[in-house]
Amino acid sequence: MTETNLAPHRIDAQTTVCISVSARPTSIGTRFHNYLYAELGLNFVYKAFRTADIAGTIAGVRALGIRGCSVSMPHKETVVPLVDTLEPSAAAIGSVNTIVNDDGVLTASNTDYLAIDELIADHNVDLTRPVILHGSGGMAKAIAAVLHARGADHVTVLSRNVDTGAALARQYGFAAASELPAAAEATLINATPIGMNGPHADALAFPLEHIRAAPVVMDVVAFPAETPLLAAAREAGAEVIGGDAVIALQAARQFVAYTGVVPTAEQVARAAKYSRETVAAG
Repeated sequence: MTETNLAPHRIDAQTTVCISVSARPTSIGTRFHNYLYAELGLNFVYKAFRTADIAGTIAGVRALGIRGCSVSMPHKETVVPLVDTLEPSAAAIGSVNTIVNDDGVLTASNTDYLAIDELIADHNVDLTRPVILHGSGGMAKAIAAVLHARGADHVTVLSRNVDTGAALARQYGFAAASELPAAAEATLINATPIGMNGPHADALAFPLEHIRAAPVVMDVVAFPAETPLLAAAREAGAEVIGGDAVIALQAARQFVAYTGVVPTAEQVARAAKYSRETVAAG
């Protein structure tokens, strides 16, 4: 299904509204959700908003009956005290990216956490092996929480920011490092922007000697889908998990939370492809 043969998307007095809020909104989530609404014939609409007033925004979500609210940086942590209930996925890391409004009662979760957890399970990642987690930001926090919940205890948090890296490692009893340890057999996870479209697009998040020793390599960078890290890992024969899978799975979980409808894997793949065309075109 392409953009030209999507069913007309009606908007009327009964249309259910979902939104996303961030400091720098994009069309990625908007295209993903609206694509599935149209394909599945749902009377929903999804719109992205920029806001600096998160308290006023969440009050509006509650007062106007907005069904779902996706939350992006820098609001993922400041929104926590503004909701009524935190599901375990959000409580585990003190960070929210999804709010569901049930008649004025706001329940928050973190589908980044859920997507990471599902992908690690689906790929049967052996967490008895050492893991090097590169990064200490929001996605790194979600990954660290998943690793801890799944019983990984040989984890090193690698971060140029010594303070945030040490704090994240200390929270879960992991090791912290500002420089890579010697290359050895270890699962590598990149939770930094290294390899993302832009000034760092050609950079490797880990050196080749570490990649060649890794049984599994995960990169949460979603654009491009094939980062230099993933390309090198495939060439080395490692199991790879890409950021495009993370972003599609977390968006699909939001879609289910908002609509109660479970799309097929094929429908999710089509919506993800359609949403990615925005980035490619830009």
